[in-house]
Amino acid sequence: MSLMRQIGLLLAAVILLALAGAVGVNLHASRDTLATQLRVKNNDNAQSLALALSQQKGDAQLMELLLAAQFDTGFYRRIRFVRVDGSTAFERAADVSARQAPAWFTALWPIESPTGVAQVSDGWRALGRVEVTSHVAYAHDELWRGGSRSALLLALLGAAAMALAAIGVRRIRRPLDATVAQAHALVEGRFVQVDEPEVPELRRVAQAMNAMVERVRRLFEAQATQVEQLRREAHEDALTGLPHRAHFLQRLSAIVGDDSEHAQACLLLVRLADLAGLNRTLGRDLTDRALRSIAEVLQDVDAPGAFAGRLNGADFACVMPGPMPPQQAALALAGKLRSVLSTDESGVAPRVVVHVGAVEWSRTRDGTQAGGLLARADLALARAESDGPFAAYAESTSGPAVDASARGEAFWHRRLQWAVTERRAKLADFPVIDRDSRLSHLECPLRVQVDEGGDYQPAARWLPLAARGRLTPSLDLLAVRLALDATAQDGGARAVNLALASVADGAFAARLREMLGASPRAARSLWLEVAEGSALGQHDLLRAFAGLVRPLGVRFGLEHAGHHLHRAPRLYEVGLDYVKLDATLVREAAGNEAVRRFVGSSVALLRALPVMVCAEGVDHPADAQALWDCGVEAITGPWASRVWQQG
Repeated sequence: MSLMRQIGLLLAAVILLALAGAVGVNLHASRDTLATQLRVKNNDNAQSLALALSQQKGDAQLMELLLAAQFDTGFYRRIRFVRVDGSTAFERAADVSARQAPAWFTALWPIESPTGVAQVSDGWRALGRVEVTSHVAYAHDELWRGGSRSALLLALLGAAAMALAAIGVRRIRRPLDATVAQAHALVEGRFVQVDEPEVPELRRVAQAMNAMVERVRRLFEAQATQVEQLRREAHEDALTGLPHRAHFLQRLSAIVGDDSEHAQACLLLVRLADLAGLNRTLGRDLTDRALRSIAEVLQDVDAPGAFAGRLNGADFACVMPGPMPPQQAALALAGKLRSVLSTDESGVAPRVVVHVGAVEWSRTRDGTQAGGLLARADLALARAESDGPFAAYAESTSGPAVDASARGEAFWHRRLQWAVTERRAKLADFPVIDRDSRLSHLECPLRVQVDEGGDYQPAARWLPLAARGRLTPSLDLLAVRLALDATAQDGGARAVNLALASVADGAFAARLREMLGASPRAARSLWLEVAEGSALGQHDLLRAFAGLVRPLGVRFGLEHAGHHLHRAPRLYEVGLDYVKLDATLVREAAGNEAVRRFVGSSVALLRALPVMVCAEGVDHPADAQALWDCGVEAITGPWASRVWQQG
């Protein structure tokens, strides 16, 4: 039983006891008063009647008539005249029941009516005595009426007191509820400050809680900053802040991988000419300034999803996902580098020369080999070096690339709409396993049959065009429907990736809630996730979406996460159940101490929320063991698929 309910019941019990006591005391006092009045009345009436009888000179008939007349007034239970010898000369008696007071009341509150006695004489001759006893029924009726009025009045006062008590309890409960909500928010990773109440005792509690929340927030931010520092040490070049060669190649492999959503990309290589000579002539500080200037230009490339890296001392690379004419991209980058380096006020610029090589990649033509793509780009860079300072060269393709949008956006819109209407789609199954090789859930990316009778295509082929045609909400709803149907059949948990455009669509949210409500058991085995990169800056949207699906038993999380853990105080307060660390951040964990430190710190940070931590793209058993040792709770990737199939 809650504290507030106990206080309410205690107050109600006290008020009821006070009311009962007040009514009881009032009835007791009234009963004593009525009994006293009856005793006095009996004595007075006996004396008055004895005086009247004494004046009758002993005439028995007159005395009897007088006694009968007195009795007939109706207020007496008994009147008796007793002679001197003890014999009864006259006696009349009648029993009258109370008219208003119930029987239980008269039994509970009995009233005594003492008999009044007076001597009757004729001069000095004693004639006898008269005894008068009044009825108590009238007294009971009067006691009942008075008690009822008192009880009603006290009940009204008690109701008013209980109402005031309820207001007081509610006033106390509001800050207590706020403190409880603050504690729950802290458990969920949200740092909420509450207003300090006016009640001194509650104010001290609120102040203590606010101080604790602020301290935890600072500790959390400090840990997030430390995790970000470890991420930079593990994956970034110390001088420029760009990803180092290994991490850049991992991200490039992810772009050209089978499961990537990108079907085309442009790779650019930038080389600073004669780095060793610049170090000798300009000095290390000025050369480092030139390298940082090149890195800043690459970081500011205006292309959705673009990322850059430093391959070695003099070589940089930049990837621009999506259809991008390589010659145009190379010339634009070379021009920007010339502009930035030529405006250097240190005098370094005239001696700094860079070259740019570019190559286009298409999944349908070039396959999924990152190494071959990098080799082609290196050849283009060598050609640019032979063309002079700030030259840009783009490799010409051997044949026209098969562009996924070659048949026109209108055609693709019709085909994708047809696939949604006819449910020409299926889910792939990629296992996510725990330390004991048990299945945690299945990752289920959507495959769509664009051409009737054709193959089911991965998202890389149709997702960009679906986004242009605003069909991602319909496709995501179809994926959720397929996952719910499959879960209803085998009971397995399934994870479905959602586009941020779908999460932001109000109609999608309404239809999703309706769909989940229609399949409550399957909904409790559904995992929904969005990419961390797309979720940045959308904290309110994600919080609202999590509040929509989590009460229905759905788990909500982030995939491809870990690049922005330093933003955890905002990003992870939305109400996440799990986070999947990106494959490029956990690869080679077994042989890289910096990666293990980063993963271990990330796990400690996320578990404090608490959030389940998974790792993506694990391909080697040694890496898997290293990640288990770091505290990762589940793993997906080629290694997990092999283990699950063997089991």
